[in-house]
Amino acid sequence: MSLLLFFMWGGMFLYSRIALFIDGGYLDNVLKWHGKAKIDYSKLAAAMANDHLLLRTYYYHCLPYQSPNPSSEEKEYFSNAQSFFKRLNRLESFTVREGKLAFRGIDDRGSPVFEQKRVDVMLATDLVMHSTKKLITHAALLTGDSDFLPALQIAQSEGVHITLYYSDESDDIRPHDELLDIVDDRRLINKEFIHSIKRG
Repeated sequence: MSLLLFFMWGGMFLYSRIALFIDGGYLDNVLKWHGKAKIDYSKLAAAMANDHLLLRTYYYHCLPYQSPNPSSEEKEYFSNAQSFFKRLNRLESFTVREGKLAFRGIDDRGSPVFEQKRVDVMLATDLVMHSTKKLITHAALLTGDSDFLPALQIAQSEGVHITLYYSDESDDIRPHDELLDIVDDRRLINKEFIHSIKRG
C-alpha cells in the first residue's frame, strides 16, 4: 500500500493532495514515438499521482474533425473517439474536457492542418482554480505547451508543487526550455515508463 504524504500547510496538518492535468494531444504524439503503445490510463494516473492522495485526473482533448459531408471513415473515426472519451470518463476520479478541433487549411505537403481550441484555456483555468481554492498541494502536468506558464506561476504562488511529465524524443514534442525551467520537478516519459503503464 502506498504511503500518503502528511505535512504542514497554512498552519494545519494536511494530507498531500494532487490533481493531474493531461494534454491528450501531446500524449498521443508521445505514444506515437513508442510504437503507438496501448496504455492503461488508470496505471498512468497512479504513476503520476506518485503516492499523493489523488483528487482527480483531467484529460483534455478534441474529437476528430469531420468535414461538412463526412466519409464513412471519418464517421467511424469520430465514433471511436467518442467511445474512448466515454470509457475514460467512467474511470475512477477521471474527467474528460473536450475542446474543439478547427481546420486551418492545407500545408506545403498537402496534409490538413488542425488547431486545438479551448484546451489550453480549460487546463489553465482548472489548474488555477484548484490552486487558489486550496484543493490541492501538488499538481502533475503531462504536456509540452509553454502557454501554461502564467497558470503555473499562479499555482506556485499558492504553494502548489508542480511536476512535469514530458518526452524529449524529438523537437516536435520536446517542451520549451521555459516550461522545463519553471516547474518544480521533471519526469521523463521514456521506454521504461511506457512499459510500466501498458495494458495487461
